[in-house]
Amino acid sequence: MSSTPMTAQPGGAPSGALDRYFKITERGSTVGREIRGGLVTFFTMAYIIVLNPLIIGTQADSTGHYIGGGTEPNLAAVAAVTALVAGLMSILMGSVAKFPIAIATGLGLNAFLAFSVAKIPGMTWNDAMGLVVIEGFIIFLLVVSGFRKALFAAIPRSLKTAISVGIGLFICLVALHDAGFNSAGGGFLQLGPTGNLQGWPVLVFIIGVLLIAALMARRVHGAMLIGIIAMTALALVIEGVADLGAKGEKNPTGWSLTIPSMPKDLLTAPDFSIIGDFSLTGAFAKVGAISAILIIFTLVLGAFFDLMGAMYAVGAEGDLLDENGVPEHSERIMVVDSIAAMAGGAGSISSNTAFIESASGVGEGARTGLASIVTGTMFLLATFLSPVVGMVPSEAAAPALVIVGYLMMTQATDIDWKNMEIGLPAFLTMALMPFTYSIAVGIGAGFISYVLIKLVKGKPKDVHPLMYVVAAMFVVYFAIDPIKQLLGVS
Repeated sequence: MSSTPMTAQPGGAPSGALDRYFKITERGSTVGREIRGGLVTFFTMAYIIVLNPLIIGTQADSTGHYIGGGTEPNLAAVAAVTALVAGLMSILMGSVAKFPIAIATGLGLNAFLAFSVAKIPGMTWNDAMGLVVIEGFIIFLLVVSGFRKALFAAIPRSLKTAISVGIGLFICLVALHDAGFNSAGGGFLQLGPTGNLQGWPVLVFIIGVLLIAALMARRVHGAMLIGIIAMTALALVIEGVADLGAKGEKNPTGWSLTIPSMPKDLLTAPDFSIIGDFSLTGAFAKVGAISAILIIFTLVLGAFFDLMGAMYAVGAEGDLLDENGVPEHSERIMVVDSIAAMAGGAGSISSNTAFIESASGVGEGARTGLASIVTGTMFLLATFLSPVVGMVPSEAAAPALVIVGYLMMTQATDIDWKNMEIGLPAFLTMALMPFTYSIAVGIGAGFISYVLIKLVKGKPKDVHPLMYVVAAMFVVYFAIDPIKQLLGVS
């Protein structure tokens, strides 16, 4: 081991193997800045350890089973594997791609799996996770073949934006419902359980939204995590005093998901039992090849462009892009991201991808992959804290989902709403996701309407050939039942 110090002043000569490998000095950073930046990134991302189990771990598949195959949620296992995969993939990103971007379960994609894919009649969670593994492998092939450029060019930017915004609206709707802020009264949405807000839990939710918003307005790092922790503490106090119990038909003002209470042990050996619980071919047999392919395409689309956005945003924040706006080792970044998607499916915790929150660490001075290794190490340590997840009611976590919805909504300004060729498909994509409670329906409506309007306007050459193929697949997707009846297929 070299006795040469491994720190250096920005702009100076490299001072050790670590410095040379990560180009710390060359990029104007120091080991201290990389460590600090990695820690900041972790604390801005750590909410995913709580949020992912609450999104996918609380939803039963079409057969009534939860991730892991049980009839009750196993949030501790989902939390532990969420942290494990995020840790390993962030370390891989830092050591191979040498870029300051961390990886964890992708928001939006996990909601798509939980509320759309897993609910398809006949679908099980291990079938859904098998599709995620296939998604990651397809992205890997797209990267190594160079086809990623064609895929990126095929989807109009307005539709890419609309998909992200629509998922944000969908997530917000789920949060409002889970927190008891709205309900389906008489078949229509209404405020609270009877047209009015009722009970202490919904107050916890409202305070949580305001707290996180205030912290973000003050640019406090880790605002979502702080909000979840603070509201969980408040829920513990309220439950200890009022003994509200669980929400039910006879107790509409109780707690959703779980009754807040302190676990017996804050630290415990992590439960990794759900790793490997996936089926590569199950979905094809359960829902048919066309439906399975459309689901995979949706997953590929979301993961592919999530990475693009995060990669360029983080690179721009740290001045790490070349004259063409591409970061160094971009191919490695995408290869690791595709491996992360496969790892997420194999771990039964949904597709993993690059997180835009990594820009917070870059804002603190991180410029190299060393920061990602620090973030990954923190995630690995967090696997021992998974029992804490079991004490968080929906009302304490849902505020973060509302804020995530807002963040995704901010992209709507990039759409030219006055141009019907762009605005209407974008609107249908965004509106139908929450209004039909299906992300796939929104994407399909957007794709079909975009192609149709272009054809009616006499602009068939404006549509990429891949868009015609995908739009046709969605037409079949929507008409699958009449087609089955026509063909006499059950």
